[in-house]
Amino acid sequence: MKITIIGTGYVGLVTGACLAELGNDVFCLDVDQKKIDLLNSGGIPIHEPGLDEVVARNRAAGRLQFSTDVAASVAHGEVQFIAVGTPPDEDGSADLQYVLAAARNIGKHMTGFKVVVDKSTVPVGTADRVGAALRTELDARGERLAFSVASNPEFLKEGAAVEDFMRPDRIVIGCDSTPEGDRARELLRKLYAPFNRNRERTHWMDVRSSEFTKYAANAMLATRISFMNELANLADQVGVDIEAVRHGIGSDPRIGHSFLYAGAGYGGSCFPKDVQALERTARQYDQDLLILRAVEQVNDKQKQVLGRKVVKRFGEDLSGKHFAVWGLAFKPNTDDMREAPARVLLKQLLDGGASVAVYDPVAMTEAKRVLELDLNAGELARVRFADSPMDTLTDAEALVIVTEWKAFRSPDFDKIKAALKQAVIFDGRNLFEPEVMAEAGFEYHGIGRSILTRD
Repeated sequence: MKITIIGTGYVGLVTGACLAELGNDVFCLDVDQKKIDLLNSGGIPIHEPGLDEVVARNRAAGRLQFSTDVAASVAHGEVQFIAVGTPPDEDGSADLQYVLAAARNIGKHMTGFKVVVDKSTVPVGTADRVGAALRTELDARGERLAFSVASNPEFLKEGAAVEDFMRPDRIVIGCDSTPEGDRARELLRKLYAPFNRNRERTHWMDVRSSEFTKYAANAMLATRISFMNELANLADQVGVDIEAVRHGIGSDPRIGHSFLYAGAGYGGSCFPKDVQALERTARQYDQDLLILRAVEQVNDKQKQVLGRKVVKRFGEDLSGKHFAVWGLAFKPNTDDMREAPARVLLKQLLDGGASVAVYDPVAMTEAKRVLELDLNAGELARVRFADSPMDTLTDAEALVIVTEWKAFRSPDFDKIKAALKQAVIFDGRNLFEPEVMAEAGFEYHGIGRSILTRD
């Protein structure tokens, strides 16, 4: 099939590359000429394991092309996926300007039937607005061409997006109940048929329910994280090991183990903005989502927990003290620094007068960019970007771990202890066992594990 993907960001690039991998002829459009030039030269604008190989293979096979030519992109695909960004507006709602601009461009250039698929995360009712934008442009041209707007939200985890796309646990598609909607349904059924050979993974529903499903899924996952973080903070006060609790409740099949890990809070491009957008939608209908408001508040506070633990141990005045920080990206296997807890921690340490040495296996370049926005010149001067995890430790009072990269899970503790001024570790992801750390001679501060922490 001939497919057009509008937007070569995280969702668009993964979707386009993976659909090409299935044998489709995919045209990826973006208005950013620099990004298109990078892609056409063999580069990849994001870090995602395995994506570079998929892109290279399908470009070489002629199944994947990148361009800024809007007219050519509309002419190419009978199915047009809109996969542009929907950043949060000032009031927390999703900014749909790029989605609607894409719809208008399709309306300006289409000459026959099109299925327009909202792949971006969009609030309920967006398909109606996309349809209205299409009709406005067609009316301006005096054309009465048929089209259908469908919803097909993505459920990709950063760091495992290619695997998630190629081996989906579910595919959610919303189509309307019209002749055009039936036509769209058959085209999308054909497109996703390779994923349904072993069992049916597609969940068909109306468009609005599909739009809502994406937000509901992310809100539920964010809720689980904030729930466990709130319990972890109480566990520290009452002498409970939150890891034991996690195993105890996770073994209940009604609960399960996923997204029950206590830590330094969630970040990234999805959970924070999707929770906010769903709250905003509720307010438009005079509803108050009390649980989600609390989820957001808990997460904002949780990002400060590591910094508060450091201050409690070393005092509010951190002048002259130096700290090592491992992990900057909001999660492993990505360079995404959006809403990353490390940004909050670094600001806390620098505000206290400390200096820091930081390291991340992938996100160093992106971290330098965002920290230039977060920090003033004086604060930035107290940040050293190290060449390796061990390089951060020289003259450091303590090690603070923020991101659970695999490379951090089995370090040489003897070398760490020898390099640190004090054998103190603040573990924001509970990578290590407190008993093991105590035996190794460390003062260990996890999240919700105070019962086993050395005094």
